[in-house]
Amino acid sequence: MTLRHCPQIALLVDTATDWGRRMIRGIARYAQENGGWDIWLEERCQQAPGRLPPGWRGDGIIARVADRAMARYLAAAPAPVVNVSSARIPGVHFPTVTADLRAAARLAAGHLLDQGFRHFGYFAPLGLSFVEIHYQSFVENLAEIGLECSLFPARRGAGPASAWQRRQEDLQQWVRELPKPVAIVTWTSERGREVLYACRAIGLLVPEQVAVMGGDEDSLLCETCNPSLSGVALTSARIGYEAAALLDRLLHGKKCSSEPILIEPTRVIVRQSTDTLAVEDQDLARAIAFIRVNALTPIQVSDVLRAVPVSRSWLERRFQEALGRSPAEEIRRVRLERTKQLLAETDMPVPQVASSSGFGSREYFAHAFKQATGLTPREFRKRARGG
Repeated sequence: MTLRHCPQIALLVDTATDWGRRMIRGIARYAQENGGWDIWLEERCQQAPGRLPPGWRGDGIIARVADRAMARYLAAAPAPVVNVSSARIPGVHFPTVTADLRAAARLAAGHLLDQGFRHFGYFAPLGLSFVEIHYQSFVENLAEIGLECSLFPARRGAGPASAWQRRQEDLQQWVRELPKPVAIVTWTSERGREVLYACRAIGLLVPEQVAVMGGDEDSLLCETCNPSLSGVALTSARIGYEAAALLDRLLHGKKCSSEPILIEPTRVIVRQSTDTLAVEDQDLARAIAFIRVNALTPIQVSDVLRAVPVSRSWLERRFQEALGRSPAEEIRRVRLERTKQLLAETDMPVPQVASSSGFGSREYFAHAFKQATGLTPREFRKRARGG
């Protein structure tokens, strides 16, 4: 009996971050579902350039091609390469599956606007193509509604200890001078921790005076902050799964598009660092808070008016001014955010998700969810889990 050929696949992806580990799990799941691959993988940090073992003669490579040196090295590799980095390198055109950073920026801006913020800052090491894409997209989302964003570019090029200390001094000064309340987005969870440290050092309250949000979501870094750090789930497991599927097509001689396959993030992981309402009008704040506490029950706008004795016209007008939507739309939005959380984090059946989130019927829930996300609840669950 002839043994089936098991593809030999090398992964040049870091194992030190949530992003990398989840991606590797997505690749492994695709391999398991499609007959199995023999995967070569070494422990490595994000900064360490990946290299193949001497004499390796495998069938395919999935790699984070983030700079020209890596691109040159892999151009001479003995197997097809699929890239999972968001870096744009002129003249480098590996087949690519990566995060949709414009969609990630849109999610970040939307969440902070939902919390009522109108002052914003952005902290990241510019000069990197993927950071520039994220930052510019964040700024564009704010500009659409007439808002601006202050930029604090991180120092680069100095030794780690001196760079961190100087950056902290400059960062503290920048945060101190921003109008309050302010929401600050950082490129990574690691940078988000730096902002939290700066706020603590100069006595600013998080999230009441300064809300902080990571542009990615590393659960270890985010959950060990004080307060815990919100971030955008970049669904790297799905990136890995789709990268593996693309490589599989290449191994079978199929052509692929020259355009990158961009995987949209599914949601914001909300933690303490953005869990606040930046609304000065007390009646408006009470109305928003009432909705967010009670939206999972079958409330209507009339219930909000009973809790906050103002006129309906005033309530409608102030919601539009502060949040850009009506009270009824805010009720529906809160319910939909709850369904996203339940679909992504639990195995609760879809009908139970609907009832637990305040939707009156499964049919209405399915319609509202598809209208808001473009996906059915089951499709969203699959994507959120990397399928």
